[in-house]
Amino acid sequence: EQALAWIIGSGTILSVVEEVADAAQRISAIVKSLKTYTYMDRAPVQNVDVREGLESTLVMLRSKLGRGITVRREYAEDLPRVEAYSGELNQVWTNLIDNAAGAMNGEGVLTLRTYRAGEWVVVEITDNGPGIPDEVLPHIFDPFFTTKAPGEGTGLGLNISHNIITQKHQGTIAVTSQPGQTTFQVKLPTAPATAAA
Repeated sequence: EQALAWIIGSGTILSVVEEVADAAQRISAIVKSLKTYTYMDRAPVQNVDVREGLESTLVMLRSKLGRGITVRREYAEDLPRVEAYSGELNQVWTNLIDNAAGAMNGEGVLTLRTYRAGEWVVVEITDNGPGIPDEVLPHIFDPFFTTKAPGEGTGLGLNISHNIITQKHQGTIAVTSQPGQTTFQVKLPTAPATAAA
């Protein structure tokens, strides 16, 4: 009986140790992602791999994405780095991914795609939600424009994202939408020193 109790007790202790080790690894991953996400301890303009920013944003929005949203990654392996304000780029990814998750109401497929097109690095964020109505599309980047209920949105996220991409990075941001497929496309120049002060 004593031997059996000792074996059961040892098994319980090993199980707890494994759980603690697993939790420590998850905390370490979150801290690493948070550091990458905010780019603490780095200069404002960096040489950035946009895939790292997207991955850090996914970690930060894990609870928002929940179990009902499947994330598909279609990252080009030969993607060049870009000169960018990385913290501000992550703000753009956060706005776009958060909006996509909201549009899908917690269930659907979120596709993150990166590729090179000539002198541009292209990032596409696509959701399979209901789509954006045609009458809304022309105003999507206008300040204070929102389709959310009062108190749920300020109407500034997409406007800020537009300004970060077009003014600070000399890039472009566009949206196409139809029921079942809304894609925000961000293009960033690959040439060095493209970020504006």
